[in-house]
Amino acid sequence: QVQLVESGGGLVQPGGSLSVSCTMSGGIFNTYTMNWYRQAPGRQRELVVLITTGGYIKYGDSEYAVSAKDRFTISRDNTENTVYLQMNNLTPEDTAVYYCGARMRTTYDFPTDWGQGTLVIVSS
Repeated sequence: QVQLVESGGGLVQPGGSLSVSCTMSGGIFNTYTMNWYRQAPGRQRELVVLITTGGYIKYGDSEYAVSAKDRFTISRDNTENTVYLQMNNLTPEDTAVYYCGARMRTTYDFPTDWGQGTLVIVSS
């Protein structure tokens, strides 16, 4: 059974940077498309960015995801079974729980496996 564990969330000041990570166990990591979603207070969970098995990167279509495109970077390390989200120039609007999601193969479909989420708070 696939397990995903996120880490790295916390409190950061506006304009700061933060990196969150997600490590998989129980699955063959390099066969999964990995996603970062976020859920802000009072809002639905939405895709920020994903990275496919072949390393192709796709940002979500929401207004928020578009705003993140120039500030957030996803990467994966298949030797460490880990996906990363580097977040720069953070604003209070980035405050949310960030979830790692996984789905087998190269796909843009909704993840089938989820981590527990890591909370990012951007505040002075």
